[in-house]
Amino acid sequence: MHRLKMRNWQERQAGAMHEMSLCEGIVQILEEQATQQNFSRVRTVWLEVGAFSGVEKEAMLFSFDVVCRGTLAEGAKLEIIELPARAWCMQCAETVEIEERYDPCPKCGGYQLQVVEGEELRIRELEVD
Repeated sequence: MHRLKMRNWQERQAGAMHEMSLCEGIVQILEEQATQQNFSRVRTVWLEVGAFSGVEKEAMLFSFDVVCRGTLAEGAKLEIIELPARAWCMQCAETVEIEERYDPCPKCGGYQLQVVEGEELRIRELEVD
């Protein structure tokens, strides 16, 4: 017999549910585009995912496979393009790459940063038939 800590299970479930609903939205976009652009099958989806988007790559890949079953994207490959986070430093007037939201500027050490990239979640390209 195995015992699971409910809190950890619930946290994992909540995380997977987030990616699942994102994938449902992606499939909806694919279906709309299929109607508008006259294609019937999706082979590959290239998805840009920012470092601060809150998306877990493995959960997204799993959810995509599940959600695409029985749709025009069944069997499609999801290619995730990971984008770094960048911020504008008000002290040194530079755009810099950051690892965490509240990191200091790697150039001047200042904390007056405005995130300008890294929250993206968008379809970059599709391979279709």
